[in-house]
Formats: sequence, C-alpha cells, structure tokens
Amino acid sequence: MKRLIILLFTAAVLFSCIFSLNIAAGEEQIGMDLSGFNQKYYSRFYSDNITIYVYGWNRYVSPDSEEFQNVIKAFEDLTGIKVVLTAFDSNEDMYSQISKESTYYDIIIPSDYIVSRLVKEDRLASLNFDNIPNMNNVDDDFKGSDCAYDKNNVHSVPYAWSVLGLVCNTKSVDEKDSDTWNVLWNSNYSDKIIMTDNSRDAFAIAETLLGFSVNTEKSEELDKAAKKLEEQKSLVSLYVGAVSQDNLEKANVFPCYACDYLALSEKNPDLRFSIPKEGTVLSEGALCILKDSESKEASEMFINFMCEPDVSAVIFSSSGYSTPMSSARELMDENKANNQAAYPSNEVMAKTQVYASLSDEATRIIDNYWARILHTNPLNTTFWTVVAVVAVAIVVVVLVVVTNKNKKMVARNEAA
Repeated sequence: MKRLIILLFTAAVLFSCIFSLNIAAGEEQIGMDLSGFNQKYYSRFYSDNITIYVYGWNRYVSPDSEEFQNVIKAFEDLTGIKVVLTAFDSNEDMYSQISKESTYYDIIIPSDYIVSRLVKEDRLASLNFDNIPNMNNVDDDFKGSDCAYDKNNVHSVPYAWSVLGLVCNTKSVDEKDSDTWNVLWNSNYSDKIIMTDNSRDAFAIAETLLGFSVNTEKSEELDKAAKKLEEQKSLVSLYVGAVSQDNLEKANVFPCYACDYLALSEKNPDLRFSIPKEGTVLSEGALCILKDSESKEASEMFINFMCEPDVSAVIFSSSGYSTPMSSARELMDENKANNQAAYPSNEVMAKTQVYASLSDEATRIIDNYWARILHTNPLNTTFWTVVAVVAVAIVVVVLVVVTNKNKKMVARNEAA
C-alpha cells in the first residue's frame, strides 16, 4: 500500500514538473506570464491526447504570423491539447467547406453575418459558459442582447472587430468633404475615387446615405440603393476588395476598414481616417463551435484561452483588428490602444450598425444588381446613348423631308 502511495505521489510530482516546464516554455514563446492562468482548469485534458481543428478567416488568424503561432504553442503547452489551424480566404469559402459532409472542424472564426446564417440553419453548438468563464472579460457592448448576429451569444463569443470608414488624402480632399459618404459621389474627385468591390459593403454605404438599415430586404429600398451606386459608376477609377499601397496613386478617397487603414497609414502619413456623419458598419468576428464537433469541451477551453486579456493583447497588438475586451486593450502599447481608428469614441460607436444574415432572395437581388453595376461600362453606355439620339434625329429629319416632298407632289398633282 505504501509503495502504491509513493508511486502515485511520484507520478503526481512528475506530472506537476512536466506541466510547469511546459508553462514556462509557453511563457517564453508568448512573452507573458501564464502562471496566473487557472492551471487546474487548463490541465483537465492534459493527458487525453486531444486534437482540435480550428478554421478561421485569414484576416482574423494568421497561421504564418509569429505572434499567432506563439499563442497556439502556448495553449498547447498549457493544456496538452494539439491545435491544427487552417485559414480560409473568404467567409463564403468557409461556408462552402463546412457544408461538405466530410468536414472535421471543431472551431470556426467567421464574420458576423455568417454566424447569423449558421444560427438560423442550426449548424452551431450551444455554448456552455461554465466552461468559458472568460466570457466575463468581453465588454457588454459586444455581447448579450446587444449582439445583433447571435442574441445573447448562445452560439458565439466575440473575438475581433473593425469599423468601416472613409480614408482621404489630406493633400487632395477638402476637409469639409471628408466627413460624409457623399464624397464618394462628388464629381470634384472623379477618377480619383476607389470603391469597394464587396457588394454588402457597397450597398451598406448607399443604404446608410439613404437612411435605410444595412440589413434591409425591402425591394424598393434595395432598388434605390442600386440606383445610387449606378450613379457613382462613372466617377470610380477602380473597384477593389481592399486598397493596397499600389492603388494609392489612383485614389484621393475610398472606403476602408480601420484595420486596413492602420497598415496603409504607416507608409502614408497624408491619409486621414474618419467615420461619416451618416453612420457606418461595425464588422465583427466571433468564435463558434460546429454542432458536430467531437471535442466540444476542449474547444470551449480554447475559446476561453483566447479570451484571456494577456492573450488577446498579444494577438491584437500586432493585428489591425481591435479586441472586444477593454482589459486586453489596457495591456497594449498606448499608440494602438488610443488610436481613434481602431477604437472610436462611444459617440461614433453609437452610430454603427452590425450585419445580419440576409435571406437568399435579398442576397440574390443584391448580387444581381451588383453584377450589373460592375459590368456596365459608363463610357459605352454614354456612347450608345448618343448614337441612339443621333439615329432618332436622322429618322425624324428623313420623315420630315419625305413628308414635305409628298405634300409638294400632291399639291402639284392637284394643280395639274
């Protein structure tokens, strides 16, 4: 009996030593103190040889980023759980992938409107927040009844966010024009306007200008928004997904998420970011678990780890996106933590809307409108309009000449 007790004690000591060594390794990797984390909680699956599969948008997770690799390594060292991380290029690609019967992912990190869609389709697991105590670290403005895409966060935990704003070149754009979406329709900046090629964002800008919800499905409002975007077409020099350094010589003004602006402004101090007075879109990303996951509790542990303020601070200090946790923001470099593009004032945030999933019919209408707008050449339209007017004028002239000639012939015949 004594021998058994000694063996058990020795095993416990060895386990504790190995666990402590791994924590130390994780601390060295991530550059922070993991000893303050709840070791009893995080060691629950240490010897269970569990692997979880994480599938995140490449704007939210960066498998090639040293900081993100270190975060994953720290989690693995702390918990004994292996993480296989894969990034997707677009939310639509992710949706298509997880719709396959053979999908094996546990955790997904998509954008708000996709979360909303998956909730409607009953594709996400309901979370047990007893296993995610760090949900308390998420600011109230991003959760509960205020969460538009997943009310009360039954299926999701807020992870990242950014606001859509206007970026203007201060050397070329009058300051009085830079606080309204109308500048994107201002002919003074013709051929120096770059517009997003994302249909949802483009329609949101037009809808906001017209005073509509960015989640409207009313056909008459979608029609008005489409006409507004058609009016803009002749002024736009380029449609792009995200403006790059190479695009800037073609642009005086363009819509841009704060996360992208922060990267552009590092080499372009003349760029200014502002939130239009009409309001804007707040885009959020969230951590979710697929309903078919075979490692739900281990996945909830990963989500809890990502909600540690120290971890979130490491991730979002090097990312253009913003953390939904004030406690993490307090641990960041002051330049990032106090940046008004990354963290706008409460007054600005009050004017934001969050995307929800649209019906298939509304999505089809928007996509059809947008395809027509993008593939209509305004120069060709103008040319053929002129041709049509000239052709009509010629026909009218010919008819007049022929009519007059016929009248003269009739008059001559009568006189004879």
